[in-house]
Amino acid sequence: MATEDDVRRIALSLPETAEGTSYGTPGFKVKGKGFLRIRTEAEGALVVWVADVGEKDGLIQSDPRKFFTTPHYDGYAVVLVNLPAVDVDELRELIVESWLIRGPKRVAKAYTDQLQQDA
Repeated sequence: MATEDDVRRIALSLPETAEGTSYGTPGFKVKGKGFLRIRTEAEGALVVWVADVGEKDGLIQSDPRKFFTTPHYDGYAVVLVNLPAVDVDELRELIVESWLIRGPKRVAKAYTDQLQQDA
């Protein structure tokens, strides 16, 4: 079961990431561009970016207990994650993917290059 503390720990471990607010709730930015938002109005929900609407739909269809959306996000490559339903490893994958999608390409490339060197 993932928690908001896990979100913070994982997000802030990524380069060029800062915590702030987004729509009055905790949010995380990479070089000033939002890539995560904790929805306090829907306790335990995390907003993450995905590659495209097809991936969003696939995630929701694969496990609606973990992934969902609201009309506000219709047509956007954003999915809501039910934190208590995902484990920390899956959460890490979702956060890193969202960070890679939203961050500057040079920052993302430096990060992935470093991962490859470490492997």
